[in-house]
Amino acid sequence: MPLERTFIPYGAYWSTPFCRWQGGLGGFHALELAARAGRAFFAAQKLGVEAFDGVALGTTVPQRHAFYGAPWLAAMLGMPGVTGPTIAQACATSAAVLAHAALEVEAGFRECVLTVTADRTSNGPHLYYPNPRGPGGRGDAEDWVWDNFNRDPWGEVAMVQTAENVGKQAGIGRKEQEEMCLLRHAQYADALANERAFQRRYLVPIALDAKRSGSGAVELDDGVRTLTAADLAAQKPVLRDGTVTSGTQTFPGDGNAGIVVTTAERARSLARDPGVTVALRAFADARVDKAHMPAATVPAARRALERAGLGLAELRAVKTHNPFALNDVYFCKQLGLAPERVNRFGSSLVYGHPQAPTGARAVMELIEELVLAGGGHGLFAGCAAGDTAMALVLTVR
Repeated sequence: MPLERTFIPYGAYWSTPFCRWQGGLGGFHALELAARAGRAFFAAQKLGVEAFDGVALGTTVPQRHAFYGAPWLAAMLGMPGVTGPTIAQACATSAAVLAHAALEVEAGFRECVLTVTADRTSNGPHLYYPNPRGPGGRGDAEDWVWDNFNRDPWGEVAMVQTAENVGKQAGIGRKEQEEMCLLRHAQYADALANERAFQRRYLVPIALDAKRSGSGAVELDDGVRTLTAADLAAQKPVLRDGTVTSGTQTFPGDGNAGIVVTTAERARSLARDPGVTVALRAFADARVDKAHMPAATVPAARRALERAGLGLAELRAVKTHNPFALNDVYFCKQLGLAPERVNRFGSSLVYGHPQAPTGARAVMELIEELVLAGGGHGLFAGCAAGDTAMALVLTVR
């Protein structure tokens, strides 16, 4: 059954620019920075914090005091009486957070939930796990970001190997991946046209401490590469005898995003344009064979569409989280979608992947693309590490 009571107020969302690993946001606490971005957004939109009766935080990389999660974030946002959960589901964290908020609103448990997703892959924690039974009582160590990027304990491979596994299974080679990568970069260039007119619909600058950063604000994505066909052809595979190169995969990043989820009535009162309606229709997840992560987006997308009562032909826009160009090659082939129809105006393959907020930014881009098209149904799907994925369907009228 589709959702019936859950909406996103048009324009009641923000994303900061995404910065490459160890870039402009690398020295800032992700949750504190998200609170700063949220307060600035509330002030700019004249949105009072009294509107919210719930908060949901998505974050995947622990930082100091992250134990206090969503309630701490709500307090920093000026909402000390509001609480909610902290959710982590790797790259699908945004979809999981939005699904949680939607189900709360749909059930009547909350009326207006602020979802915030924030991560800093830069300067991730180096953890020590005590082990009294280890040799000499020595414990075990983990680099949270890099050790988990490089080994799924269930599939026992690095994430890049999951792309190679699907590529081998589906017969996808370098040429198709490089062509997809160049297309996605060209689509991102469209978002920069007319002085970034498309990005200005949802992307907001984030003010920094000039004494610490040497810059007063981050206004643009940091880390986007300029690539040509010759550049891609000259790169060596990441894995021996593989097909994925550094150019046809994304890069870790930092950033935050926020999306309001509420009822139809509240959505109209909080919208930038009350004449635009954004309805959340359905969510779904899926799991496939272990170590075949890119393949999971296909069943997740199909299930979400089935729950929404829609077919692929009825979609007017499609967005994906694509850590590898191979993801989109596989997704488009399996669903019979022209690559040009997917990820108009850019994707995480181009502007980076700060984990939790990646999907939220894609959802904002999906909404704005549909608004420019005059409305219609849209699909977002994204993989979630190892062998899982999530998808959602929304409608703009």
